[in-house]
Amino acid sequence: MIGNRTTHRTADGVRVPGTWRHAFICNGGSYFLTDLFIYADGLVDCWELVTLDEFEEKLRSGWVATHLPEGARASAHSLAAWKFAEPHTWLTPELLLAEVRDTVDELNGRPDSTGRCLAVVDVFLKDRTEDNRAAARAAYLAIPETMRHYALGDMDRKDQPLRVLVAGPGGYAPGRPGEAVTPQEYDEVIAYFEERDRWRAEAPSRVPADGAARSFAPAVKVYHSYPQRALEDPGKKALRNDYPAPVTLGEVTYPSVAHAYWARSVVEPEVHAAVVAAETGAKARTLAAAATRREGWEQARTAVMARALRAKYEQHPDLAAILLDTGDATVLYDDADSGFWGENGGRGRNWTGRLLELVRSELLARRAGID
Repeated sequence: MIGNRTTHRTADGVRVPGTWRHAFICNGGSYFLTDLFIYADGLVDCWELVTLDEFEEKLRSGWVATHLPEGARASAHSLAAWKFAEPHTWLTPELLLAEVRDTVDELNGRPDSTGRCLAVVDVFLKDRTEDNRAAARAAYLAIPETMRHYALGDMDRKDQPLRVLVAGPGGYAPGRPGEAVTPQEYDEVIAYFEERDRWRAEAPSRVPADGAARSFAPAVKVYHSYPQRALEDPGKKALRNDYPAPVTLGEVTYPSVAHAYWARSVVEPEVHAAVVAAETGAKARTLAAAATRREGWEQARTAVMARALRAKYEQHPDLAAILLDTGDATVLYDDADSGFWGENGGRGRNWTGRLLELVRSELLARRAGID
């Protein structure tokens, strides 16, 4: 249920993770579409924070509504108002409460009803007694009906293999009371679970064809600084855009990447010359900030920066070595002047860090002879 919907609240200085789902609140005979917030400590916000027991009372009383009457007034705050016409809902108080309890388990990293069911199914597959099958059936039926389709994570067959498995040959699968499971159908499902077990066993060692999706190396932080001169051993300061390292683009040589970037942002030739001649990258920025920006600059600036960074590390092998020493780590670039170029404690977009990773990859490709 959580998916990508993550939130939190702070209680006594502690961050409590949570998620949310849509729900209707019935207040004064009108229905209000709202968000139901569910937190890891078992509290639920349904226009007020309540415990799970109190939430159950809210469900039973109809405050959190699962029954939507024909013709009742409804609204979504600042969005729309309407009346229900032929309303249909598949939720009951029992189903919604079970979903919320499952969500609290998920938020705490505990097996929810689906996880508990699959654990019992594994027991049955290892020891196929009727007692174990009965336990698996009970665990399957304990999954909220609205969530059973997702139990196997197989959106082609959904939960059909589970239903056949817990019924057994000659039995009646849940939701299929008039059609007994055939031996052939049951054998196919057993083969399905055996293949699923093989896949699960191999999954931890399976590597995508073109490599891992992400790096688990420690991130590299390039802290904000104002380097004034080239250093004998600059360390990660060399990765700063305003680190003094001449960059030649076309017929112009700029004192640093920052000089190149800001000089190429301005319209007036005389300002361009002044920016190139600025004593530091910070002064280059100040001069450019007061001048007229080139048309389309915001859309072109990442390309300009990428070109300048490529030139820097191609023209300075010693600095390229420092960049390459970061391996495949995520590069977090601090920039007190820009939330676009800097990561800034998670508040910025980190475009400089991203482009440094791109240039690093291009340097490594060139070293490996990969076009």
